[in-house]
Amino acid sequence: MILAKKKIFTDFALSKGLRSTRQRDIILDIFLSTHQHISVEELYLKVKSSTPDIGQATVYRTLKLFAEAGLAREILLHDGQTRYEHVVAGEHHDHLVCTKCNSIVEFENETIEMLQNEIADRHGFQIRNHKLEIYGLCANCR
Repeated sequence: MILAKKKIFTDFALSKGLRSTRQRDIILDIFLSTHQHISVEELYLKVKSSTPDIGQATVYRTLKLFAEAGLAREILLHDGQTRYEHVVAGEHHDHLVCTKCNSIVEFENETIEMLQNEIADRHGFQIRNHKLEIYGLCANCR
């Protein structure tokens, strides 16, 4: 799966006339190795620990490219912090976001998905994409 995502990004970069760079490859490898919702700062710290010559602005711009290529999805939290998660083709999930510690729990629920589709149909609306984020306190913060 990682090789397929690397190919997606390589093809995307070529289509945009961007040359392949060692820095983007390193950032992509580290991003794909994460399994949580990660901020630019958190990814930068991971990148910096292995490759100190890569700057935070490069990480930021590269994450934006990953999102544009369809490999990452931005999640803007209530506190203004943007986090990024991997995009897996054909997979959809929603989020519970703790407003105290900013932890994020992913969940899937078929009933919610069906209700969203019913509501859209009732209003003659065609869904292209959607996200559901529920804000509150996690079990630890309660």
